[in-house]
Amino acid sequence: METKQKIIVVGSCNTDMVIRVDHLPLPGETIIGHNFITNQGGKGANQAVAVSRLGGKTAFIARLGNDDFGAKSLRLLTEEGIDTSCVHLTDGVSTGVAIIPVDDKGENSIIVSSGANALLSSTDIEAAKPLFQNASILLMQLETPVPTLISAARLAKSYGAKVVLNPAPYPKEPLPSELLELVDIITPNETEAAGMSGIKVVNEDTAFEAISAIQRQGVGMVIITAGASGAYTIIKGQIIRIPSTKVEAIDTTAAGDTFCGAFCVALSKGADTVEAIRFANKAASISVTRIGAWMSIPYEKEIL
Repeated sequence: METKQKIIVVGSCNTDMVIRVDHLPLPGETIIGHNFITNQGGKGANQAVAVSRLGGKTAFIARLGNDDFGAKSLRLLTEEGIDTSCVHLTDGVSTGVAIIPVDDKGENSIIVSSGANALLSSTDIEAAKPLFQNASILLMQLETPVPTLISAARLAKSYGAKVVLNPAPYPKEPLPSELLELVDIITPNETEAAGMSGIKVVNEDTAFEAISAIQRQGVGMVIITAGASGAYTIIKGQIIRIPSTKVEAIDTTAAGDTFCGAFCVALSKGADTVEAIRFANKAASISVTRIGAWMSIPYEKEIL
C-alpha cells in the first residue's frame, strides 16, 4: 500500500507581471520602473511548486483560463513534476493575473485579477476525490472561493489528512468558523495574525496573545511567520520563536508560499513542528534573495 505522503494543494494559479521601482507608488503617482519580467505565480501554484522542488509529492487542484497564459502554466506545472490531472482549462474566462511592483528594499504590493481562480468549485473537489485517498496533507490559501476550501477540508479530514491553511490574502470579512474548525494548522504572517486576532504582533508576548486568540476560533495550531524575525508558535503552552537565517532580501514575493510548501514537505516526512519550521525558514530565506515567484523558489539540495 502506498504510504500517505502526498500533499494536495488547492488554490490559485496566476501569471505575475513584476516591475522593479525605486519606491511603491502613492495614490495618483506615476513612477518609472525597470527590469520588467513575466513570471508564473499564484499562491496555490507557488506552494505546489515549492512542495515539488523541496522533495514532496504533490497534486494540484486549480482552474486556469483556456488562453495562452493558462496553456503555458499547465505545461510548466507538469514539468515541475506536479500531478496536474485536476488542473482544468476553462473557456470564456482569463487565467488569473497579478501586477507586482517591487521596491529597492524588496517590499512589494500585489494587485490580482482572479479570472478562472474564482470558478474553482466544490464540484471540482468532488471530482478530485481519488487524489485525497493517499494524501497526508491538504494545503490551501484564500485566492479561491471559501466554500470550495470548506469542501476540500471536509474531504481531506474524511481521509485522515491534516489541513493546513495559509490565510492569505486575508479577506475583508472574518473567516467562517465552518472553515476554521476544520483547520489543523494555520500560517498567518504578522498582518494576517493581527487581522484574525485584533492584536499587533511585535514580540513573543504579543505573539502568544495573538496565537491564543486565533486558537479560540477553533484552529488547532497557529504558526505566525514574521519575516526576518523568524516564526512564532505555541507548543505545550509555551511561546517559541524559531529564528530565520539572516540574508539580504531583494524581493519577498512567494516567500510565505515557499515557507508553507517547505513546512508541509517536512511534516509529510515525519519532522516535528520545530524541525519543519526550521526547514521552512531556510527555504524562505533563500527565496527572498531572488526576484519573482517560481523563479525564487529553491530546490531541496539547496536547503540541505
